[in-house]
Amino acid sequence: MMKSAEIPLAPVSQNELQAMAYTDPLTGLGNRHRMRDRARLLSVERASDPAPFTIGIVNLDSFKPINDLFGVEAGDEILCQVAHRLKACIPDGATVTRHDGDEFAFVLPLVFERVGAEKFGQMIREVLSAPYDLGDRNVRLSASFGFAIYPFAGEEFDDLLKNTETALYRSKRRGRGQITVYSKEIAQEMKRATQLEQALRNAIISDAIDVHFQPIVSLANGAVLGFEALARWNDADLGFVSPAVFVPLAEERGFIDALSETLLRKAAEAALSWPRELFLSFNLSSAQLMDPGTSSSILAILGRVGLDPHRLELEITETAVMSSAETANRIIADLRAAGVRISLDDFGTGQSSLGRLREFIFDKVKIDRAFVSRINSDRASEHIVKAVLAMCEGLDLEVVAEGIEDQAEAAKLKSLGCAMGQGYYYGKPADSTATLRYLHGN
Repeated sequence: MMKSAEIPLAPVSQNELQAMAYTDPLTGLGNRHRMRDRARLLSVERASDPAPFTIGIVNLDSFKPINDLFGVEAGDEILCQVAHRLKACIPDGATVTRHDGDEFAFVLPLVFERVGAEKFGQMIREVLSAPYDLGDRNVRLSASFGFAIYPFAGEEFDDLLKNTETALYRSKRRGRGQITVYSKEIAQEMKRATQLEQALRNAIISDAIDVHFQPIVSLANGAVLGFEALARWNDADLGFVSPAVFVPLAEERGFIDALSETLLRKAAEAALSWPRELFLSFNLSSAQLMDPGTSSSILAILGRVGLDPHRLELEITETAVMSSAETANRIIADLRAAGVRISLDDFGTGQSSLGRLREFIFDKVKIDRAFVSRINSDRASEHIVKAVLAMCEGLDLEVVAEGIEDQAEAAKLKSLGCAMGQGYYYGKPADSTATLRYLHGN
């Protein structure tokens, strides 16, 4: 006999079950199955006369911090608002679905070519950029897009979807708010990027990334004061790969810590063979200044190698500091407390330079080569260098001029009162053996 408190459940019809299987429960949009069936139906309809159509995926940039900062309910509310905007603005005959997590997908029967896909992406990007209302606060988000066009990017749905995801991946690699339409050229580009990534991983594992050293000298008498450590990679298959390529790649793919630890260990070991009064300058990435464990990791490496922390200078950029100011400040404070000195690199090329000098404690400033290279030909550059030198003197900061390439630049900087310099005029980056020879000769 049924108890009085029990309520019998109404049977669920076959149609209702099917609708549930094809619907995203949070937003009410169709789900991945709906997208697949819509795209397959279009390809069947157009098989005899394969008129193009487009599928696309939009990914919300930096959505995870929304959940972390405001909670899952706030994240779900934003996803529902995104779904509402997309449903309201897609063209007639098009389908929008929630693809996965913070990704939404489109099937666009009347978008036939790249320009049309890009225009659609630009329109959706604008729609999604408006603030999201969370009651007591507003949140802004950007979005990245990947598109693929049937049949050029694949005749089967799985191929089409895979190539859409390749296009989206390229957009995400290029930064926020990017739009990419799949092509064979892009596929080749992404294949090369994947090969480069794998080669870099292998190089780090096999300890194949080398360290070269460039002298930093006294402009008064040319005496060597220290060396900046610079990463160098010569791959057996790829040849010389610029650090401007592989360092950002290591940051982006999440193995900058392993690369940096290897390089710092090698640099510190080399510095042990130098005169003890010479310092080692080493670059920190923006990713490391966002990781609270960076300071302890650096000090642990110095401890294992046996290099006095007072001989280490860490170079950071304004952009890196701005990525996560609070964490960066703690890392800087911990390192300075241990005796490590902090140098602000590329001074004058970032944003809010004066604000950074006020908010953070630095020991040294490096004037960017963009000003040094024009110091004898451009009055504005000369006056900027003068102003930086005067300001740093007032703040009791040391100054290094980067990128000195000839005697005229060195003489000018010396006459303006700059104490230290670095550049090809004083020495190109060289490996540890050549650096020892350089020291013996100087």
